[in-house]
Amino acid sequence: MSDLSGFVKRLRNIMRNDAGINGDAQRIEQIAWLLFLKVYDAKEQDWKWDDEDYRSIIPDECSWERWAKDDKSGVAMTGDKLLDFVNNTLFPTLKKLPVDAETPIKKAIVQTTFADANNYMKDGVLLRQVINVIDDLDLSDYEESHAFGAIYESILKELQSAGTAGEFYTPRAVTDFMAKMIKPRIGEKMADFACGTGGFLTSWLGELKKQVVTTADGELCGSSVYGIEKKQFPYMLCITNMLLHDLDVPQVYHDNSLLRDVLDYTDEDRFDVILMNPPYGGSEKADVKNHFPDDLASSETADLFMSVIMYRLKENGRAAVILPDGFLFGTDSAKVNIKTKLLGEFNLHTVVRMPSSVFSPYTSITTNILFFDSTHPTEETWFYRLDMPEGYKHFSKTKPMKLEHFDPVVEWWENRRELTVDGFDKAKKYTAHQLKDEFGYNLDLCGYPHEEEEILDPLDLMQRYQEERASLNAEIDRVLAEIAAILGGKSE
Repeated sequence: MSDLSGFVKRLRNIMRNDAGINGDAQRIEQIAWLLFLKVYDAKEQDWKWDDEDYRSIIPDECSWERWAKDDKSGVAMTGDKLLDFVNNTLFPTLKKLPVDAETPIKKAIVQTTFADANNYMKDGVLLRQVINVIDDLDLSDYEESHAFGAIYESILKELQSAGTAGEFYTPRAVTDFMAKMIKPRIGEKMADFACGTGGFLTSWLGELKKQVVTTADGELCGSSVYGIEKKQFPYMLCITNMLLHDLDVPQVYHDNSLLRDVLDYTDEDRFDVILMNPPYGGSEKADVKNHFPDDLASSETADLFMSVIMYRLKENGRAAVILPDGFLFGTDSAKVNIKTKLLGEFNLHTVVRMPSSVFSPYTSITTNILFFDSTHPTEETWFYRLDMPEGYKHFSKTKPMKLEHFDPVVEWWENRRELTVDGFDKAKKYTAHQLKDEFGYNLDLCGYPHEEEEILDPLDLMQRYQEERASLNAEIDRVLAEIAAILGGKSE
């Protein structure tokens, strides 16, 4: 393809005329399953070259070569015939591929990728045009394949402004920063238990590949990531992402990390490093709480993932996790118990507070990065507020956050010192004793004092209100209990 830069634009222009495509999320999902099959076909050509006995799990009539490729002879399927084939042969076949415990991962991913996929297009002529644009990609050419990796990232980035699909995409500047600060080492295994489109996995691989010297290093690098994604659409995007990053056997699973008893995890289930941006603002079914000890059984998804992370981090392991402000200031029973476990059994050494618009326009909820390890209980925690870069009022689609915007944190990280700006703490160290006894596990420290009045999306506003109300109620209950204990003590 001569002009990769116009790839997404050409697809968008074609799909805009199809009555079946309703919004960016559906457009991206439509592109996703077609790209998966194109990328998978390119991988299969390589596997067949390396192993003459290789047999595809995809039946011959459903192979990309047979139904999608247009040799310009005029016989390629189009119109109603193409639509009928895709809807009534291709999708039913791929959804029901025979897969069992013995099926190799690189074959089983086809069935799991298509388990809940959809064809939204209703115009077979337009569908043929979309397929031809995608088929023009020459993924056997190293330079074009490498260049397409950046194009694919731009497709993923569009999720941030594609309605609720934004929850699956963490800005690459953030994942790259977290991977950089966690300092990957060859031989370590890293996990993300709600991996979305695979941003943390690719950032980890990017950092690790800088250390690759030998073939053995490369093999260890390729087998070092593990992901789980609950929803089918981001799972499909993630698998394609991993294949584009030359992971022939991507250890990414379509599953729900919260549906296993955390007390059942053994050393084999634990990882050296965990990088995550857990879903927040949502809640799981009531019975999900049954997989957690009563004192940790929160109704908030992010809280539950924090418990999973703590139970699945190896001894001496390291973690970096994005959590909303509600986790920091929350003093309801479950949050206090989770933070008690975090400070008592792990070393929460750094909290980086990020500006509210990092995830804009998907959400305006302010988030934080918690860095901790399982070396010893927390003795002291540094808080650092990352202010907006000069010349920015807010991050946006046209002015997104960049890795260089984290430079002040990186510089401070290696030379930690307390900082005050205009009389407000920007960086400050607190002892574990202070966090527990003085602040009652309210970790809302070094926050943003000068923010202009925020106008939040109604759902974000409701979420923040619910978090603050729960926190205030819990704080009132705690103070009343202390007063009752004092009065009770005096009356005895």
